Amino acid sequence: MSRPRHPVLGILGLSGLLVLTGCFGPPSPTPTGSSAAPAPTASASGTTGPSTTATPTTAPTTTAAASTPAAPTTSAAAPPSSAPASPPATEEPQPTGLPEQTGPLTVYYIGAGYGGPGPTTGCGDSVVPITTAPVRFTDQVRPSIEALLANKNYTLGESGYVNTLYQSNLTYVAGELTGSTITIWLTGQFMLGGVCDIPRAKAQLEYTAMAASGATSAQVFVNGRPLDEVLSLK
Repeated sequence: MSRPRHPVLGILGLSGLLVLTGCFGPPSPTPTGSSAAPAPTASASGTTGPSTTATPTTAPTTTAAASTPAAPTTSAAAPPSSAPASPPATEEPQPTGLPEQTGPLTVYYIGAGYGGPGPTTGCGDSVVPITTAPVRFTDQVRPSIEALLANKNYTLGESGYVNTLYQSNLTYVAGELTGSTITIWLTGQFMLGGVCDIPRAKAQLEYTAMAASGATSAQVFVNGRPLDEVLSLK
């Protein structure tokens, strides 16, 4: 005899309904539950933690600020630079060799063609001393030579004396007295009028330098060359 199979089919149908209700019914709430779940997991992951760990990074900046006190070391280096007292040392060596005085200068001109007072030079000329107005000086050689070179007149007033150097462009550089010899250095160039002007120009320079220094002989250099060598080219 065969048993009835309906109860088995009934049980299978009921289980199928249960499975279907498990697939379609609850799924809509599960997304909301799953979306709420990430929030606690995010808080649990410690996202706020990195921000707290970021605060220690601000601490190194404070330590960097602590390194700024190196600036006072630069200010401490300033005093050594100001310490050298070289300016007073440079001001020390200022002894004046000669006292300042006031008096006339003696400048020599040429009495052309006649034997006047003073020594004679080429072409039958004489070398004549002329005194200037009183001036203030310490070294008499410089102002005397400069007064001679500054005169750009050929004749000296109505005296008839001649200035052979009136066209020359010469500048006094230095002078040195060694024993009884005065040596002067000039720069520039001569502009002379003829052969007779060569001994005249030499006499004016040498006698003016000797009168100013008290020497008995003179040497003149122009642009580093002896005067005789320079005038020999004229």
